[in-house]
Amino acid sequence: MSSCIKLEVQTDDQTPQKWCISLHEDVLKRFLSQQGSPITMHKVFGEGSLFSPLLFGKFFDPSDAFPLWDFDSDTLLYNLRNSGKTTVDWFHTDQAYVLKAPLPGVGKTNIQIHVEKGKIMEISGQVKQQREGKAKDWRSCNWWLYGYVRRLELPEDADCRKIEAFLTDGVVLEIRIPRNPLYFGTLEMKIQQPKISE
Repeated sequence: MSSCIKLEVQTDDQTPQKWCISLHEDVLKRFLSQQGSPITMHKVFGEGSLFSPLLFGKFFDPSDAFPLWDFDSDTLLYNLRNSGKTTVDWFHTDQAYVLKAPLPGVGKTNIQIHVEKGKIMEISGQVKQQREGKAKDWRSCNWWLYGYVRRLELPEDADCRKIEAFLTDGVVLEIRIPRNPLYFGTLEMKIQQPKISE
């Protein structure tokens, strides 16, 4: 029998300077090739993971916001799916945008979901604690040494106040972002309003 828990989606994260240091391909390769690099981090950043910089076919820093729902998952993940290396999926219906992804090596206690100003959703978590005396938030420095992130641009018609996130069996994350039905009505009104000439 599978278990499903609802995760909190936070909207009040005011951490300054988070994700200000970009992850570059050469830096990630060096980090993962070091002896003593945690096996968890190899799973988190591994090919096919939601947090992998190579998920979309070429290197893309996961701390940069990506317009996920502008792309078809079957097309973008074609090679990874054909080789059985990913089960990440996203799609949209008339009612919602949906993201489903396994969380390799992460675990439910580490996952956090934040919505920034109604425009960006970030999925992140800390895997390794910073050493004592480090005053900065782990997200404000070389964040890949301590955790993971995937930042996604929300579609314009997303209702960010009603986002729901669930974790099934402590492994599979599902995020549902309702579409705002008023968005299309407002858009149609803007298009149909006649111009008043002076």
